[in-house]
Amino acid sequence: MEPRDATPKPGVVSGRTRQGMFGVSGTGDTSGFGGLRLPAYSPAPAERPYGGWFDEFTDELLATFSHRNIPAEAILQVTVDRGEITYYVDRAHLVKICQALRDEPALRFELCSSVSGVDYGVDVPQRLHSVYHLTSMTFRRRIRLEVCVDVDDAHIPSVVGVYPTADWQERETYDMFGIVYDGHPALTRILMPDDWDGFPQRKDYPLGGIPVEYKGAEIPPPDQRRSYS
Repeated sequence: MEPRDATPKPGVVSGRTRQGMFGVSGTGDTSGFGGLRLPAYSPAPAERPYGGWFDEFTDELLATFSHRNIPAEAILQVTVDRGEITYYVDRAHLVKICQALRDEPALRFELCSSVSGVDYGVDVPQRLHSVYHLTSMTFRRRIRLEVCVDVDDAHIPSVVGVYPTADWQERETYDMFGIVYDGHPALTRILMPDDWDGFPQRKDYPLGGIPVEYKGAEIPPPDQRRSYS
């Protein structure tokens, strides 16, 4: 058997063409920003059997739906990718689903450990995703919920009433992606100034940014900085 060539292939990361970022050269950019471009990736829908405890858990979840007046269609898609399961859910039923996951003895997802946002870019329908990582400390399991919305209708019910840990995380996702969490007790910016225009982690936000004043000095945007190499 010939020895495997362990030499990294230039320009390819995880089988995907890579442009820019830390391999950039010949520009004045000293930030590492450098125009990284990767194709949007989203796992394909999974079909049963999902494997492991995922099938039994999904049956328990759907059984819970039946006596909590949640339609089975509230789960729009299930994906299994890299050993993790994600349920894409209808935003209209998000809060009830979270309540069921928290309160049902057979489920017991007591902790929402993270709420974050994703923008898949202008070419993807319903490009804004709100992602919820839920942990069952009772059964030592983790799942993910995702809700997808359009930029023109970026409203999702807040889950702070179910998971208080979501408070600041929903604020950050609103601040960075412009997803509005209806019913949040105080949905204000948490990182950017209150009068900031735009949402910095959206794909169509200008990466060059604006000059920043710091201790009386003006720092230019990353793509206008001189090179020191």
